[in-house]
Amino acid sequence: MEQRDKHTLSGKTVVITGASSGVGRAAAEAFALEGCTVILAARGKEALDETLTLCRDLGAVALAVPTDVSVASEVQHLADQALQFNGRIDIWVNNAGVMATGKLEDMPVEAIDQIIKTNLLGYLHGAHSILPIFKRQQEGILINNISIGGWMPAPYGTAYSASKFGVRGMVESLQGEVSDFANIHVCALYPAIQRSTGNMHSAKYSGFGSKIPPLSFDPRELAATMVETARKPRKEVYPDWSSVVFKSMYSLFPKAIINTASAGMRLMMKNGTEPETNGNIMVPSSGPHRIYGETMLPPPSKTAKLLMFSGLLAGASIVIWNSSQTKHKKNIN
Repeated sequence: MEQRDKHTLSGKTVVITGASSGVGRAAAEAFALEGCTVILAARGKEALDETLTLCRDLGAVALAVPTDVSVASEVQHLADQALQFNGRIDIWVNNAGVMATGKLEDMPVEAIDQIIKTNLLGYLHGAHSILPIFKRQQEGILINNISIGGWMPAPYGTAYSASKFGVRGMVESLQGEVSDFANIHVCALYPAIQRSTGNMHSAKYSGFGSKIPPLSFDPRELAATMVETARKPRKEVYPDWSSVVFKSMYSLFPKAIINTASAGMRLMMKNGTEPETNGNIMVPSSGPHRIYGETMLPPPSKTAKLLMFSGLLAGASIVIWNSSQTKHKKNIN
């Protein structure tokens, strides 16, 4: 009898939230190509149906369940539908998220609340619904797409940062809760900014536009990391080299990093002329519903990206050094 590869994902049931565009759509595509049964969730039915068609065209068995993850009863309905569809759930990907940039006082309170409800409560709702199923099965993998924003704050993204720091706390606490279940894994991914539609859908109260900076990463590569995490679960995963660098630098120079980044944001906000928008915080985005977003410049090669990042790192190091020297001189005087 042929022995089955224990790392194969073919036939596994995967639930993916935020599957209508960006990283979520890339993840749906990646798991479909692995032969998984994919259960797709997002608020907007039209965009969700596009992802459903994509997965079925790739030969996957797929189901779309329109879901607002900020509503606990809808997430429980998603879990129930997925369980009925294939009899079990092997992998759950918490991915749905929204964001906003601008001064906190310029953001509507309703938008602030919804960011927390979607990004933090949405992940908690997912965990609350899936963990009892995993425990009955005695196995399962919960993958949480957090972002490097779980380790360092986003300048002028206070509500977003609060939600991502909260999700990291949730994950680390849950890892302790399931530590007595050998085959249940709670995993955290900390990617840097993605070249996805997410930034285009975000709310803007800052005056500048939605195009993605050159130092961004391919959503399909992040999706491939999700697949690899499902094969070989790890507690913490850093999908791209910049995540590790940013985390390390922020741990060493937290004030200098956030003050420098905030100063850069203030300059862009001062020169910005774009109108304010609530993005997709309160309602599903009208588009675009695809994986890749619009970039400021053509996406650079990996070598060019590394050189750009090295230059940015060198500049930041100079600013940090000058700041520390100034502070040192003041202390002496």
